[in-house]
Amino acid sequence: MPNHPALAEAVAFAEAHESPFPRDLRAHLESGHFDPPPHNAVIGPVFARGAPNGLIERRGERLASWGDTRQADMTFSVAKSYLSLLAGIAWADRLITDLDEPVRQKIQDGGFESDQNAGITWRHLLTNTSEWEGELFGKSDVIDRGRDLAREGSGPKGIARPLQAPGTHWEYNDVRVNRLSLCLLRLFRRPLPEIFAERIMDPIGGSRDWVWYAYDNAIVEVDGMRLPSVPGGTHWGGGMRIHAEDQALVGRLVLQRGEWGGRQVVPAEWIDWSLAPCPLNPSYGFLWWLNGAGRQAEAPRDSVFAQGAGGNYTWIWPKGEVVAVLRWVDPDALGRFCAMVAKALG
Repeated sequence: MPNHPALAEAVAFAEAHESPFPRDLRAHLESGHFDPPPHNAVIGPVFARGAPNGLIERRGERLASWGDTRQADMTFSVAKSYLSLLAGIAWADRLITDLDEPVRQKIQDGGFESDQNAGITWRHLLTNTSEWEGELFGKSDVIDRGRDLAREGSGPKGIARPLQAPGTHWEYNDVRVNRLSLCLLRLFRRPLPEIFAERIMDPIGGSRDWVWYAYDNAIVEVDGMRLPSVPGGTHWGGGMRIHAEDQALVGRLVLQRGEWGGRQVVPAEWIDWSLAPCPLNPSYGFLWWLNGAGRQAEAPRDSVFAQGAGGNYTWIWPKGEVVAVLRWVDPDALGRFCAMVAKALG
């Protein structure tokens, strides 16, 4: 419940607008919400979701909450923003030294040798402009070609449109994000959940209540070891299962430009680059959603979002020094919620 009386209306609004996603997430995925058969085959763990919940913090102080904020649930594409932070750790460790270097110069696993893929850079992968062509863990990039997020669950996609040159076309494509994740695994030579725990969650006081699941068949060999490669979402199962309180900590880390308790957990430069608009899509950075172009018309223009299907959001409002987490809210209610919070705290 709100500690800040002015937030009572916003909290009540969030509580009154539950996600249209059913509680049985596996049945929802298998029913073809994202893809028609056979592309809808689930290949990773999926758990039934819980009730809506969320919280609002300002300068790290909890101002309001609702529901069970320690309920760990699948968080879908919020995990993409976590991959962005891990790429920042790779850059800090100089595993990535030039964002505009072809990925094939460091990753020689056959995925970047074709004429289509040879020119793909780290920046392309991070901004969803890679136009990578191929199949990964049994899923072809064609499945998400032509994907229109505004018509998710109803619009046609999976059309083998002609590919453009890397860096010239923006497309939200889960197979390509998963290719980035595999590349990061090969750079770190350790499972990404271990890096996320040690380098991000532990320094900011996160719990170990979360689990980042790989697909059942997403095991690759690195230095003679068989390691899991985690996806950037729950499109075909797997992905990050986490609660709102841990998500709020990650949001605050980004709000603070990667600094925590006097320690630079993620380079400030990386956060700035991550939240800069992609030239091909001003509403997107390095796997973060931006609002400078008014994608969420009612929300403050400096808003930043980690966003997952089913109404899962981490909202960062830099001007207001606010971080809010919403679990299982109707996506159509997000902008109004942000406006209500901004009005109450402005």
